[in-house]
Amino acid sequence: MSGIGGRPRIGIVGAGNIASLNVHGYLSDPRCDVVAVCDPVEGRAAAAAAEWGAPKAFTDLGAMLADPDIDAVEILTPTHLHHEHALAAVAAGKHVSCQKPLANSVADARAMATAAEAAGVILRVSECYRHYPPLERARQLIAEGAIGRPTHIRLRTVVGQTHSDFQAGLEADGYVWRMNAHSPGGHLFDDMIHKYAVALWLVDRDIVSVQAVVRRRDHFFEPCAALFEYDDPRLLGTMEVSYAPSMWLRSSFYGADEFFEIQGDEGFLWVTRCTGEMLDLSPIVLYQGGKDNQTTTTFSDVPSAWDLGFDRSAFHFIDALVDGVPAEMSAEDATKALQLCFAVYQAGNTSAAVDPRTIEDKVVPDGWPR
Repeated sequence: MSGIGGRPRIGIVGAGNIASLNVHGYLSDPRCDVVAVCDPVEGRAAAAAAEWGAPKAFTDLGAMLADPDIDAVEILTPTHLHHEHALAAVAAGKHVSCQKPLANSVADARAMATAAEAAGVILRVSECYRHYPPLERARQLIAEGAIGRPTHIRLRTVVGQTHSDFQAGLEADGYVWRMNAHSPGGHLFDDMIHKYAVALWLVDRDIVSVQAVVRRRDHFFEPCAALFEYDDPRLLGTMEVSYAPSMWLRSSFYGADEFFEIQGDEGFLWVTRCTGEMLDLSPIVLYQGGKDNQTTTTFSDVPSAWDLGFDRSAFHFIDALVDGVPAEMSAEDATKALQLCFAVYQAGNTSAAVDPRTIEDKVVPDGWPR
């Protein structure tokens, strides 16, 4: 797709908890303008528009989408509204960047992608983890053969507590819909969708079989151990999700921490941080184990602040709008991440292996919601 041939004018749909992180990149990019904000909560759109220097504020999405001075929208509304809001934006001829997860079901995600293709507009998911500098650099090193052929990917997430100003400032109302029937699942759907996206992207391989044990803690959190089989039979993946409600974590954002390990037949890579700042290590550690030369390389120069992934995601959307580069993360990739999420739930429900590619709707974990 070619660029729009001008300076993109961006409208923000939704001004809740996550908006400031997503909008900052657009405000920092001299190639575009944030020109409008829409939010149904009385006063919220006007306040955000004033803060971000946007000249227009709306409480009605239809009115905003009818504005010819808007080229593209960033959809930051609750997940169960993405399908409706994205289809409306596409029908209005707007390019669309959408917060993760793309939709509540595979069928809805496919319908959104089909509509965007028919309208000739961009539809992509704003996936901050796939624009996080340490993960981007790790993917580059893997592609360059730094660890040989990848043989195992380990993704670890722990959720605990933190004292960050960011988390203290979040509005509780922004989480209610995540814990009821508006969502098809809890933490494994809402947050781990990031990690499913990374599991597929780091090595550019599809996952063809999932086995998983899923538990429930404090309603929303879902401790999990999962095994992924890739379409390369020499490559396996494991995903560990832990909940530690009495453990305090160093973080400038959420009370969570991630660790990524990629083993190859000639060495391994660690990405030692993401949301959290737990380990006094370089963001990337590379071990190369040649027979006659074993080396450990640390990449302390790679920027590792978690919010950089949001900024770089926004910059990339402008790249797609201005230069016509393929928009990352594509709707197809976002749909595969959804299928992987639902495969984990189905494997947990049935204690049987599941091929994510067979899932065409959604899977709800047993007992959800309470």
